[in-house]
Amino acid sequence: MAAKLIRADLHNHTFYSPDGITSPQRFVKECQRRGIDCAAVTEHNTIRGGLAVQEIAPFMVIVGEEVRSSRGEILGLFLTREVPPGLSPEETMERIVEQGGLVGIPHPFDRFRGALEYESMRRLTPRINFIEAFNARTTFPGDNGRALRYAQDNDLPISAASDAHSPWEMGHAYVEMPAFEGPQSFLAALREGQIVGRLSNPLVHLASRWAWLRHRWGWRPV
Repeated sequence: MAAKLIRADLHNHTFYSPDGITSPQRFVKECQRRGIDCAAVTEHNTIRGGLAVQEIAPFMVIVGEEVRSSRGEILGLFLTREVPPGLSPEETMERIVEQGGLVGIPHPFDRFRGALEYESMRRLTPRINFIEAFNARTTFPGDNGRALRYAQDNDLPISAASDAHSPWEMGHAYVEMPAFEGPQSFLAALREGQIVGRLSNPLVHLASRWAWLRHRWGWRPV
């Protein structure tokens, strides 16, 4: 009998990101309601949300961070320490790897968001562990298609994510993959996985705009 596959949504945010509105408690509730077995919580430039969700979730939580390097965003998974923003892509990747984490590139060809610059990605491809080939927040499907082709051309594992910043986005995209234990097992399982997903309505970006304004006006999570 074939082993049961899990649903892993591999890039998400809570209200610990300035543009997120979902509390850790609501995050856990929505994952359970939508059948997500594993979630990566990847706040902007902090791991606080991932630690908060991990503390209360009855399912697997990967603590991660979406780090804004000096040349665009880089995803770190399986982190125990925060990676500061503003470093070069090389140093950002080094900070992730030195703590046993994995380096991923989120929405690499999204024309509206802070993707890692193409020249930096091309130069540093040997240091990349996986490419996000389907991001539900990407406006144009062709941008996801370019990410998939880049991963295939470079023989890199591919991931998928809702990139949820609000509760109603969660579970829009995930990878059906074998269960895993730890980073290297994760990469092997990812290569056997299958992307499942649909794009979110572009209006979800309005929720992020509201969250950003709320933070600018002084609101902070406890």
